[in-house]
This record gives sequence, C-alpha cells and structure tokens, in this order.
Amino acid sequence: MSIRSTFTAPKNYNTVALSLIAIGVLSIIGLWVTSGSSADPREQARFWASLLQNSVFFLLVVNASMFFICITTLAWGGWQMSFRRVPEAISAVIPVVGVICAAILLAIVFGDNHTIYHWTDAEHVKLDEILSHKKGFLNKTFFTVVTVLTVLLWSVLGWKMRQLSRSLDNEPLATLDERKKYIFKNTVWAALYIVVFSLTVMSSLPWLWLMSIDAHWYSTMYSWYTFASSFVAGMALIALWLVYMKNKGYMELSNSEHLHDVGKFMFAFSIFWTYLWFSQYMLIWYANIPEETVYFKHRVQGAYKPIFFLNLFINFLCPLIILMKRSAKRNYTLVAFMAVLILFGHWIDFYQMVMGSLRKEHVELGVLDFGILAFFVGVMIFFVAKALASKPLIAKHHPFLKESIIHQV
Repeated sequence: MSIRSTFTAPKNYNTVALSLIAIGVLSIIGLWVTSGSSADPREQARFWASLLQNSVFFLLVVNASMFFICITTLAWGGWQMSFRRVPEAISAVIPVVGVICAAILLAIVFGDNHTIYHWTDAEHVKLDEILSHKKGFLNKTFFTVVTVLTVLLWSVLGWKMRQLSRSLDNEPLATLDERKKYIFKNTVWAALYIVVFSLTVMSSLPWLWLMSIDAHWYSTMYSWYTFASSFVAGMALIALWLVYMKNKGYMELSNSEHLHDVGKFMFAFSIFWTYLWFSQYMLIWYANIPEETVYFKHRVQGAYKPIFFLNLFINFLCPLIILMKRSAKRNYTLVAFMAVLILFGHWIDFYQMVMGSLRKEHVELGVLDFGILAFFVGVMIFFVAKALASKPLIAKHHPFLKESIIHQV
C-alpha cells in the first residue's frame, strides 16, 4: 500500500481559512462599533461576552484533543495510533487560542466594566455579603494566576507530548528495552497532563471563567457539565478532521473501524452530557430553592427557552437517534454531519451559558456572533493544517502502531 505521509493543503485551503479570519475581524469591529464602544456598560458587556464565549469554547474544544491523546496513552491504547497525528495537530492550536482567550479574559477582569464579572468591582463586593464571602477565590490576582498558569501548562505539556511522538520519526527504537522506556516516559507525561487537566477543566476553570458570571449562584456539577460539553465537541472535531483527511486521500491506515470508535466516543459522551444536564436541572427543579432556580428561571420560562430546549434536541436526541446504530458510526458522511451538528449544538450551549446570564430579557444571537465564530474556525483550520504539514502523518515507529493497523471493532 502506498502511504501519503506528508500533508499538503489544497490550493484554496488557506484562502478559505484567511477569508473566515477576515470575516471574523470585520465582525469583531462591527460588534465593537455597535456595542463595544457604547457608553452603556450593558452594551459594552455584549461585545466582550461574545468574545469570551467563543474563545473559551474553542480553547476547551482544541484542548480536548490533548486530553484524548493522554487518556489513550495512559490506557496503553493502540487503536488510535493510525490517526494520532490528527488530534496532535488540533492540540497544537492550544497556545494560539490560549493567548487570545487569556487576553480577552484579562481585559474583562481588569477593565472598568464590571457587568460580566460583578466580583471585579471592589466597592460592590464590600456591600455584597455573598461576594465578600467568596473573595478569597473570586479576585483578580487568583483569576490571573490561574488563567496564565493554565494556558502555559496546557501549552508546555501538550508540546512535550507532541515532541515525544515526533522523536520517533527520525530515531526508531531498536530494542525492546528502549520501547518499554519510551512507553513509560509517555505514560508519565500523560499522567502529568491529566493531573493538570483535572485541576483545571474538571474543577476550577469553569467556575472562574463561566460560572462566576452568576457569582451568587453555583452548582457542584457545573465543571463536569462543561467538561462533557467540550470533550464531546472535541471528539466531533477529531472525527471531522479524520473524515476530511480520508476524503483527501490521506490516513490510509485508518478505516471505518477507527471511525467507528471515534463515533462511539461522540455517542457515549453525548449521553454523558445529557446525564449531567438532567442531573443538574432535576436536582435544582426538585428542591425549588429560589437561590438555585434563579439560574434556570429565564432559561426555561423566559426568552432563552427555545435555545435551551433546542440545545437538548441537538446534543441529546440527534446523537441518540442517529449514532445509536453501528452502521451510522461507520458512515463517513453521517459522522461528518453529526460532528458539525454536535459542534454547533455545544457552541449554542456555551452561548446560553454566557449570554443567558448577561442578557436575560431577550436573545441577541445575530450575524456578528456567527462572524466571530467564523474567526475562531478560521484560526483553528489554518493552524491545524500548518501542524499537519510539519511532520509525517503516520507515527510509523511507534511500538503500538501495528495494533492500530490490525484493529478490528
């Protein structure tokens, strides 16, 4: 079998990516003119909230690729090796989106507008018993340190995992002992990443970046809910890139068996997300405590009701009905369609998580919001292609590659 080991972007690929980025830049400028430059703090917040929603969503989604690499490394899994360079390339975008996201978050925190994060207003905190009680956690210094340190650690540990993978391209392992040492080193670095991931995505970051928009409200399930949303979207992104590469004649060692397993992740974590969605909602609804129900009041009975339940339809019912069958998870067209749908569905989920807390009276999802979405999509596809072209598409000397080649579901 002839293997195309080097990715070359099609002629119009970069044109599309740069066009999306240009559309995004124009949309950011447009939203700044219509909202960001307004004298009304609420209108200013509308601009920053849209940037916050998109940057946090895409950062968590591309970071999910490195999480996927590390959990399969810890499990000593080999089935994913034939397409591992795809999630590696996606994870290479983390430093780029991370810098953008951190800049947006810190601009909000250190700006004069306290509409998004009420806890940044020192005078308001003094008069608010709840915020005063939380100021040991919700303060600018802690927020800055955690945000910068997290983006740095994700970038460095991800780079290390990619370097370990890349090291075998030019220096194959000659002996069994060398292979054992290599696998052990991979396992150690993957474990370090998982520890950092657990302390950030699965705990503190969703509280700081998203839940603190509603600083008087909290849910102990919020971080897990955010993780499930970003991880299933991350798996959808991996599936979409795998289908794209196959359609372009690359990834010859990957087949419907590998796509089937990626589809299983998409299906399983759609159900897991729904379990967390229902558990969080049901417990708060059943207890009916005003301090807790305030979060869902306008989402279930107000302007966000259509989006709130559309979110459930796209992210639960569609994956349940379409991806349950074995044949569906092996159909490239259907998997690509569901991947796009899941990514959009969880983007909408993040939209209601952010905007539903700031603009409770009415939904303002418009063309400029989709334009900003286009900006981050353009950045992502531009840098993923660049990462794919920078090294061989197959980690041909990895000890587990044979397991992936002969993989059968």
